[in-house]
Amino acid sequence: MKKWTRTGDQVLGRFDRQEAAVVRGLVSQIQDMLLARAEEAPQDELAELTGIRTGPSTPPDDPILGRLLPDFHRLDPDSPDPAEVDSANALRSLHEPELLDLKTGVAAVVLQTCPPDGGEVRLALEQAEAWLSALNDVRLALGTALDVQEDMPDELPPDDPRSPHLGVYHWLTWVQETLVEAVMN
Repeated sequence: MKKWTRTGDQVLGRFDRQEAAVVRGLVSQIQDMLLARAEEAPQDELAELTGIRTGPSTPPDDPILGRLLPDFHRLDPDSPDPAEVDSANALRSLHEPELLDLKTGVAAVVLQTCPPDGGEVRLALEQAEAWLSALNDVRLALGTALDVQEDMPDELPPDDPRSPHLGVYHWLTWVQETLVEAVMN
């Protein structure tokens, strides 16, 4: 891929077959994880009557989902107040469904606009914003899985099993950065 470029109200990119497969595969995995989490939502009569959906009240067990769906209220890790725990759980239950919709929606935009066999990607600015959000989610997930830290070297020893995945992480960072630059121009 060459860096993204902007022409008027459109952003243009080109992915080869392998690059498109990587983007589509990772975005699909994130979308599947989020959809599975949405299925965990309780079904209650009040939601059916009011149309106000509720989600799970507890954080996800999976660390990747935990990174993608953080707490809506930070608790004191040393001594969480039970009332604050209840408040955090209620906030999650109320807001997580909307966040899941947003995240699965931006993933759908990427999957609709990234050609499976590679080729040109032509995005309206709104679609480019969706790409930025979806790429951010992929990078958060991959960074969590790889335990990426600030002081981590750019390259790992070849025998480190994370090494090839870290290369993908850095490539996705570049794709996201050049997309930001194109949108801002």
